[in-house]
Amino acid sequence: MNNAPKPNLEDLPTKAQLFRSSVIAGIGAVVILVTIYLPAEHAIDPTGVGRVLGLTEMGEIKLELAAEAEEDRLLDEQLGQDQSSSVLDAVFGLFIGTAHAQEAQEVWRDEVTFTLEPGASAEVKMTMEAGNVVEYAWTATGGRINFDLHAHGGGESIDYERGRGETAGEGSIEAPFAGNHGWFWRNRDSTAITITIQLRGDYSEIVQSN
Repeated sequence: MNNAPKPNLEDLPTKAQLFRSSVIAGIGAVVILVTIYLPAEHAIDPTGVGRVLGLTEMGEIKLELAAEAEEDRLLDEQLGQDQSSSVLDAVFGLFIGTAHAQEAQEVWRDEVTFTLEPGASAEVKMTMEAGNVVEYAWTATGGRINFDLHAHGGGESIDYERGRGETAGEGSIEAPFAGNHGWFWRNRDSTAITITIQLRGDYSEIVQSN
């Protein structure tokens, strides 16, 4: 059996060298924490480096998706996955939407219809100038839909309304600034959902994207 040679004391690091290495490693860990981990995971960017590298935006998206997932979880608990209730609400929404369409058939300027498969999303926006007013009415058939009614343009943004597990809605938008004003739709249900939006008022065009 061979004995391993004992190291020379001169080859071992001194306490001062070990302390210096520990301090350098600690500083490196703090730098990584502040400039990379916190912006990318929690959208916390005290130095501004994370936003330059695009990490802060990544963190903001993660927080938004986590919040939406939590809202969906709470909604599922409240609804108890009651599919029969979804079908009844869908039929009721279809009836109300049909009656509303018949009543307002002569006055709506545009109608947009599209279908979202489970998990799919879409955006429908109107291009509006500051002070423009748009009236709308929409229905979802086949299930419940999540939406975010908001606007952005010229470096400004605003949230008008958010809904979870809805089947119909109506109202109006008065644009506080020029830009694109409208909805982000997401189907969190287990069936395909058809959305019909009726619009009238002051807007130059409708932009739709998936």
